[in-house]
Amino acid sequence: MTTPLVHVVVLDYDGGDLTLDCLRSIVASDWPADRLRIVLVDNASSKPVIETVVQVLPTVEIARSDHNRGFAGGVNVGLRRRGDAEYVALVNNDATVDRGWLAPLVRMLESDPSIGAACPKLRFATDAVEAELAVPTHRRGRGDGRDLGVRCSGARVDGVDVWDRVQLVEGFWGDEPMPNGEAGGQWTGATARLRVPALTPMPRIELRLAADEPASVDAKSGSLHTTLAVGTEPAWHAVETDAVPVPVINNVGTELAADGYGRDRGWLEVDAGQYDAPADVDAWCGGGVLLRSEYLDDVGSFDEQLFLYYEDVELSLRGRARGWRYRTAPESVVRHVHSATATNRSPLTAHYNERNRLLVTTRHSSPTRTARSVGRYLAITGSYAQRDIIAPMLRGEPARTDITARRLRAFGAYVRGVPAAIRARRDDASAASRDRSG
Repeated sequence: MTTPLVHVVVLDYDGGDLTLDCLRSIVASDWPADRLRIVLVDNASSKPVIETVVQVLPTVEIARSDHNRGFAGGVNVGLRRRGDAEYVALVNNDATVDRGWLAPLVRMLESDPSIGAACPKLRFATDAVEAELAVPTHRRGRGDGRDLGVRCSGARVDGVDVWDRVQLVEGFWGDEPMPNGEAGGQWTGATARLRVPALTPMPRIELRLAADEPASVDAKSGSLHTTLAVGTEPAWHAVETDAVPVPVINNVGTELAADGYGRDRGWLEVDAGQYDAPADVDAWCGGGVLLRSEYLDDVGSFDEQLFLYYEDVELSLRGRARGWRYRTAPESVVRHVHSATATNRSPLTAHYNERNRLLVTTRHSSPTRTARSVGRYLAITGSYAQRDIIAPMLRGEPARTDITARRLRAFGAYVRGVPAAIRARRDDASAASRDRSG
């Protein structure tokens, strides 16, 4: 049998060395070079890597966009070049693939013609070391009934800032504005678990902590305990560790909640083989996936109105409505430097995630479910206003409007996008009707 032609799309927007590492790993795949076509789409980067790619990776094709089209529009540029390829792979530019990543994905798609997408196991690129914090708590009162421990607003490993890559596993209260204009952070409860990337075999861990009142915190990592004297001003505290770094899952397919949230299957779980059996999933993740060309011919391309985030969920839902299935192929491993280009806690990420989830729900869910999702969103926005604006004012402190204002802006953007989402919903219904009558 002829080895199928695979068309790989990598989108770059100022990814620099990460993009080059990604392309090198794909070029080194265990797949015949003449059956692997790699396209780099430059999404109007301010510092493009095109010249370097032409020099050191001449087999990679180049496509240029004259402006930043977001993930949806940029990837569409690459999809339009797929030609006669049987399969199309999408790989995030901040990911690298194992040499044997492609064969299990192809085998999965070839096993059943109803499978439109095969999902690899996405792991975080660097294994992680875990630390647990045991903290005395207090309640501020006057509108804030939470049990608050310490405020964590930074992490360093071997002197390198890794806050963007810290995994806040459990025991944290969520993002909120910090006092005195300090960069983002989160309060713990009485106990909290977090992981930091193990940049070296024996990493030196430091956490930036503060509290409303001086507190003695027990930090445990591996078998070692460190007593931290945390004061009211943010300061760095060393945490001793002898913990063995562990591989952590980013995604093994995507699950969809009733309110429209897309959740990474296996998110932040230590990879102990619990997802090594192939399984059907609700949706696929655009960070790493192999798509059947017939699937794309049937469902179309990404919705460019979404720009960034949830575009893969939307295309998954469009395909499910037309009878396509998605299945994991966990023998295929892709390693993702999560949050390298847009951190989980950035306002940009939050804006598009919040807006797009509601738009996708409006397009693909019933009016009743959409109304529930909108109502829940507004109720949660109100709870942020209570926490960040009303409660501080009751205590005579400055109000912090950042998150509430951001959520309201995202909701306003959603409202403006509703007419287009409804038109798309009608177009989907018309296409389904034509298919049935045809």
